[in-house]
Amino acid sequence: MSKFGSSQSVTRYEDTRFLTGAGRYVDDIAPNDALFAYVFRSPMAHGVITELDVSDALMAEGIHAVMTAADLKAEGFDNAMRFFRADNRDGTKGNDAPRPMLAEGHVRFVGEPVAFVVAETLQQAKDAAELIVFDVDDLPVKLDIAPGGPVLHESAPDNVVYDFGVGDEDATQAALDAAAHVVTYTSYDNRVIVNSMEPRGCFAELDGDRLHLSVNGQGVWGIKKDLAKLFKTDAAQIRVTNPDVGGGFGMKAMVYPENLLVPIAARQLGRPVRWMAERTESMLSDNGGRDLSVTCTLGFDADHKITAYKVDSLSSMGAYNSEFGQGIQAGLFAKVLCGPYDIQTIAFRNRGIFTNTTQVDAYRGAGRPEAIYALERVMDHAARELGVDPVELRRTNFIKPDAFPYTSATGELYDVGEFDRVLSRAVDEADVAGFAARRAASEAKGHLRGLGIGFYIESILGSPDETATVELTETGATLYVGTQSNGQGHETVYRQILHDQTGLPLDQIEVVQGDSDRIATGGGTGGSRSVTTQGTAMRATADVLISGLVGFLADDMDARDISFDAEEGVFRAPGSNVVITLLEAAARAKAAGREDLAKASETTTLPGRSYPNGCHIAEVEIDRDTGETRVERYSVVDDFGVLMNPMLAEGQVHGGVAQGIGQAIMEHTVFDDDGQLLTATFMDYGMPRAVDLPMIEFRNEVVPSTANILGMKGCGEAGTVGALGAVANAVQDALWPLGIEHVDMPFTPVRVWEMLQNAPTEASFAGT
Repeated sequence: MSKFGSSQSVTRYEDTRFLTGAGRYVDDIAPNDALFAYVFRSPMAHGVITELDVSDALMAEGIHAVMTAADLKAEGFDNAMRFFRADNRDGTKGNDAPRPMLAEGHVRFVGEPVAFVVAETLQQAKDAAELIVFDVDDLPVKLDIAPGGPVLHESAPDNVVYDFGVGDEDATQAALDAAAHVVTYTSYDNRVIVNSMEPRGCFAELDGDRLHLSVNGQGVWGIKKDLAKLFKTDAAQIRVTNPDVGGGFGMKAMVYPENLLVPIAARQLGRPVRWMAERTESMLSDNGGRDLSVTCTLGFDADHKITAYKVDSLSSMGAYNSEFGQGIQAGLFAKVLCGPYDIQTIAFRNRGIFTNTTQVDAYRGAGRPEAIYALERVMDHAARELGVDPVELRRTNFIKPDAFPYTSATGELYDVGEFDRVLSRAVDEADVAGFAARRAASEAKGHLRGLGIGFYIESILGSPDETATVELTETGATLYVGTQSNGQGHETVYRQILHDQTGLPLDQIEVVQGDSDRIATGGGTGGSRSVTTQGTAMRATADVLISGLVGFLADDMDARDISFDAEEGVFRAPGSNVVITLLEAAARAKAAGREDLAKASETTTLPGRSYPNGCHIAEVEIDRDTGETRVERYSVVDDFGVLMNPMLAEGQVHGGVAQGIGQAIMEHTVFDDDGQLLTATFMDYGMPRAVDLPMIEFRNEVVPSTANILGMKGCGEAGTVGALGAVANAVQDALWPLGIEHVDMPFTPVRVWEMLQNAPTEASFAGT
């Protein structure tokens, strides 16, 4: 096997570009003559707009336009943005209140776009925004995650966005009534701000009659369709590109008002227009993640086997329906609801609630972490209530290897899994046997120590379809892909996969992504789908390309049984010393008028999803005097199937774990009673730093997926999915001896200190 091929830890090809300042991010490549846009945002969380006067702003120096909702309507634009509606339990659809590009009649969260100012310079646009006269009659603010309260939309008098359900409520209740043991636990999953390294931004320009939008998103085709609809034009008149993108995490997968307002301004003014968010602006307006309360009830028989699982979840949806919100919080939550456990009787209810906050629908693995976190918290609590080892309780309830393929109670078809094998290795890697000694050492310092387990399973999501095109040139190959890198290392992995199939050196392969003119279709990036779907399409494309050239050479050389050596990248004929490289074969075909043989394109469809899974084990130490909680040890054993690049996979896990620890220990989005965001800067919003993180031990226990020819399972979101439960359960383990039986993230020093002050008993340091 080549040292540069698949399953090898090749360093990232694109990092040279990024680390030497040669990255091409959207704010770097905007046209020099572009006008600057600035968004005037609501300073109030909820109210009726009584005055919006932009006349003085329009007269300010350098101003080209100040757009409001009224202006958009006057120009014939639909102010309502696209959104998804979930299916309610009663057969109806979820609420249909759309999100406006610019506030119309009401404002419903601090930071909502009200007016769009375009000027020669950014400072001129900001100065003009100061001249806008804006007045609002305040309305009561709704922040709690519960039905009722101040009404945001007349179409939702109880503020319920949707009421989604899966399973059999009657059968589940009957099973709970008959259970030998019943355990209930309510967990809160705190809201987080995504905080991608590069804030959102875009620019738009005209190319004759065509419009070009460059946006730092996670795909180009959704926004292309939106723009074609917005302008009532053929999609061929729209080009969308994604340049280098500095982090997405799901947050950049959807369309925002600015992505539409910038192109509108560019077309109306006949000039390029650029917009880039500042950090506080991003924290106010980016779609957030988490923010839900989940009550879980497990029924067990006398042997501690789960007999029923009931879940009642309340999710904050923010002020409006958004592109993915209802689908992510309702449907994606349900997909891995049962985790790795053999649970056949379930009842799941999830209600989305309108609140006077930014939209909530995207953050690394949205839907899956919430479901797994709630399940692992109640499993851990059940082990304590039942007086059993949390490791053994999980083992007792795992789906057994001979049960696969296995259809879960929510209809998910798990292809393979060896969960006990993964758990056993994690227990060994984490040295769980030595925990008692480490706990005693912490106690000797006057500290508390706890160990927590988080076992997860998730599914790759998004379209199962993907297309790859490979074109051979005189110097190498150009690979066109439908996914979009946000910093994951796609350019390297795709080169590795194509190198495996063609023998071409990595530096002879050019990867083209994120351009709707050069790539006809694609699914973008999200849900850990990229390498699995794209790699499958690449394999098929390379096979077609090689097969075509084999047939051509057989005729051209009057030889049979032409073979291709992928490791060396050459064709050979039996009984002949003639060796023809891939590029030479392509050149021969072109010279013979068969240019078509130098290019191939294939679309493949995965027959099913794959299900990465793994076990995270965390140890925390808590300072009893200050409440400071530190994660001291962290071990991960994942089953990602076959890894295309183990080093990059480990990097993804490290990043995901860092985000999970960040949410568990310090990240928290806080609003005051008036809906003002109190954590709108990095001075106020805690973000994990290197000093806050332990060394993260990572191992991959390979159980190849049968749902794709690569044997992959995806890994982009796995670190976060497992980390939340592991850290929270470790904190619970540390505090349990004090009689503290319920803990919720984030475990900031003040919150943990308050728990310690209110502890019902002194620590016996007996452990659990």
